[in-house]
Amino acid sequence: MESFVHLRKGRTPKRLHADLDGLKDDELGRGGFVGRTANIYRRHDPTAYRAVGPLRPLDVMTSELKPSDATDAAGTPLLLFSNPDCRISLSRRTEPMPFFVRHVDGDLLSFVHAGAGLLETEFGPLRYRVGDWVYIPKATTWRQVPDEETTLLMIEATDEFRVPPAGPLGRHFPFDPSQVTIPEPQAIDDDGRDEYEVRLIDEGGPTSLFYQHNPLDVEGWRGDNFPFTFNIEDYNVIASESVHLPPTVHLFMQATGVAVMNFLPRPAETVPGTERPPWYHRNVDYDEVSFFHGGDLFGIPMPPGLISHAPQGVHHGAPEKARERARRKFDEQDRVGWKVISIDTTRRLTPSAEVLAHDLGQHA
Repeated sequence: MESFVHLRKGRTPKRLHADLDGLKDDELGRGGFVGRTANIYRRHDPTAYRAVGPLRPLDVMTSELKPSDATDAAGTPLLLFSNPDCRISLSRRTEPMPFFVRHVDGDLLSFVHAGAGLLETEFGPLRYRVGDWVYIPKATTWRQVPDEETTLLMIEATDEFRVPPAGPLGRHFPFDPSQVTIPEPQAIDDDGRDEYEVRLIDEGGPTSLFYQHNPLDVEGWRGDNFPFTFNIEDYNVIASESVHLPPTVHLFMQATGVAVMNFLPRPAETVPGTERPPWYHRNVDYDEVSFFHGGDLFGIPMPPGLISHAPQGVHHGAPEKARERARRKFDEQDRVGWKVISIDTTRRLTPSAEVLAHDLGQHA
């Protein structure tokens, strides 16, 4: 249980995540970053290990993966990771869907890494562009019509995605729901085909429904359950001058067992001695998946399209050379330029065979 008493033993810095004087800052926490915590100060980089077994961290360039929808209009996204609470997939569609889709296991939240286009939905058309989050409620019928090759990171929950409860900053920070784009109804006429296929996407599939009319024939709607887009440029980033804030500050949406966060450009910490990169941690109650959209970390480019998986209980964090560089460049760098999407899950994620086959082997 939590306690008001926090002990301090041995050699420790006065401030948290600061003034390390050669020590390596390693956090062992429960409940993500909101439960009981031990900050352990050690001599050596805790991520300097070789791993053998299923809990090995993975790093994959998604540009090397080949979803079938990249070359076949009738193709599908590629599964990357899964557990009973969610499925994480990659889509790289180039042609309009010749069918419609309905995800029936849970809500779908997709991030547009590249490309632009149109989503036709029962609620009306939704344009998308780079940096958009696209939310599709469970069992909504929709169809993708890309203007150009579109890369989507897709997170399907077996539950309902929800906006996090308002914290001390109120209902509009960091995610301001008033910035979302909501579709206007627009019924689509039949185009002369004999029937229209709606694919039901679920873990036990496949199932297809065939209609004699276009299923997007909706004249109007009302209620509080609808799709929307939200661009990360409209996300209000929270920062501190004196400490690198924990990932939970950047929470965007959540479902049972799943939390989605945006790590976006912001002012760097300015108080001398503050450690600017994320501290080492082994977040023992969550698996962590990070998708690198772009940007840089104190002048070090973030590889666009890299996806990394850190199983719960296994150390991860920026390597020591990146931390040393951030300290050397403290007076030169005044911003963190990264654009990273993070997905935390309370249950262990299982990597797909394709992910395992393309692991860069940085911990092998």
